Amino acid sequence: MKKNYLLFGLAILTISLSSCTNQEKETSETSNATKIELKGQSAVDDGVSAKNILQIAMGSADHTTLVAGVKAAGLEDVLANNGPLTVFAPTNEAFNNLPEGTLDFLLKPENKSLLKRTITFHAAPGTYKGAQLRDGMMLYMATGHYVKVEVKDDGTYVNGAKILATIDAANGVVHVVDKVFVLPEKK
Repeated sequence: MKKNYLLFGLAILTISLSSCTNQEKETSETSNATKIELKGQSAVDDGVSAKNILQIAMGSADHTTLVAGVKAAGLEDVLANNGPLTVFAPTNEAFNNLPEGTLDFLLKPENKSLLKRTITFHAAPGTYKGAQLRDGMMLYMATGHYVKVEVKDDGTYVNGAKILATIDAANGVVHVVDKVFVLPEKK
């Protein structure tokens, strides 16, 4: 009888250890370099639907800095929600072109509200793509500010940042841009 309990206990322990190992393996395989812990709306992925804005950013090697900022600001669910949203997503290179120390300053926990406003300044309620972005248009951003759209011979610019690519998302559109939008000074 004791032998049966011992074998049963070993079996449970083996299954538990195996389960933990598989869980760790799944976590490391499904996470990217920024290690976002998806929860709530941001964790929903049926494997069939088009990717949402957060999933697009997380899948881009050129947007790891933006994804780290989204994580630090706690905006994962905002970029995964239904939308529609238009997000102007600065590349890693755009973040590297900020004045030295700016990114480190924004990523400090005590500056979370400023980081959140900075990232939110890159999002516009609604979906704006292609011909919807007209020269001279003032685009309303989620922070309550307006940014100017300029159509030039070499492309479309929003708030001085050139749109490098456009990607449709399940909850809007992502425009990859070459500059980080800097929040206007408070009046």
